[in-house]
Amino acid sequence: MRVKLPLLRKRYVPPARAPILRYGVAVLSITLALIPALLLSDVVESRLVVFAVAIMVSAWYGGWKPGLVATSFALTVSAYFSLIAARSPADYRKAIIHLTLFVFLAVLICSFNAALRSAQEGLRRSEINFRSLVVNAPYGVCRCDAAGIMLDVNPALVAMLGHESAAELVGGNLANLYADSQQWFELADRFRSLQKFKGLMAEWENKSGAAISVRLSGRAFRDERNSIFFELFAEDVTERRALEQQLRHSQKMEAVGRLAGGIAHDFNNLLMVISGYCEFLLERVGTNPALRGPAQEIANASQRATGLTRQLLAFSRKQMLAPKVIDLNTVVTENLRMLERVIGEDIDLVMVPGEELGSVKADPGQVEQVIMNLAVNARDAMPQGGKLTIETANISLDERAG
Repeated sequence: MRVKLPLLRKRYVPPARAPILRYGVAVLSITLALIPALLLSDVVESRLVVFAVAIMVSAWYGGWKPGLVATSFALTVSAYFSLIAARSPADYRKAIIHLTLFVFLAVLICSFNAALRSAQEGLRRSEINFRSLVVNAPYGVCRCDAAGIMLDVNPALVAMLGHESAAELVGGNLANLYADSQQWFELADRFRSLQKFKGLMAEWENKSGAAISVRLSGRAFRDERNSIFFELFAEDVTERRALEQQLRHSQKMEAVGRLAGGIAHDFNNLLMVISGYCEFLLERVGTNPALRGPAQEIANASQRATGLTRQLLAFSRKQMLAPKVIDLNTVVTENLRMLERVIGEDIDLVMVPGEELGSVKADPGQVEQVIMNLAVNARDAMPQGGKLTIETANISLDERAG
């Protein structure tokens, strides 16, 4: 995309110099031209040539306005010498013709030099603006040759790779930035195709060895010697990739929660049937120990399964809140077996129940969910294994602690 800066839309760009300096040069050049003009007062053509050079210098340095000032001064001096030297009407007409040609030539010189100077000044400012855009760009920019040797880099790329200055990167090869050499071969294939590309993902390593994710775009161009070079633009998307992974993980956990909630709901329906028939069975067997013992075990197992489904429903957050007075020691103890399965075998789970622990009014499912979250966070903080202690105690909180 070609960017048109407002500065480049003007047809004339004044020189970036103080007016007093530009007009001072015009006066100085004409003053210096007076010395040979006085010596060559009898030779009209030589005098006009000297003044034309002074006008050229004035217009080149200061622009067309100082050039016109020098033209007016030179015209006045030339007219004085030419008209005084005229001895006849023919000499007078010749002097008028010389002065007219001189004015035409002076105006042409002023216009040409001013236009050329304006073009050069506009080009200079355009280069400054373009370099400012590259230097202050938030994305990393580098120029490299066909072999991947970096020839120039901007400050954003230097900061992205953790270096102190561009000199540490210039002369190095892009292949050394890649954590996976196969990704460098993919970029080299894009270079060989000489086609513009964008959205190429790569894993780089900064100066400290940390991996960063970048999105690359680039294009090929030729210089005045027809040599091929490449411009590469790099955007650091490490944080964005991490956020995307967190989002995918949360979506996956949400799906798992929905699945667990659905399974727990259907399983709970089956448990209700089992529990109901267990009650009928216990009523019919009476006090016969040979039959009542196994039936009671079935009823106890169904109760434990009901507690498990309640935990799954709390995990999926499909259980309605039902606050009641509970004993934290009992809630934690009932969840120990499930917590052991969640945190894995590498972590030792220890329960330290508090003595004379006060009761609390809360939803049991929500308390179990809080304990589950704390255990999962502790497990993630100990990837090499460790010891997780769950302790309950009475604590008094004052206003400052609250």
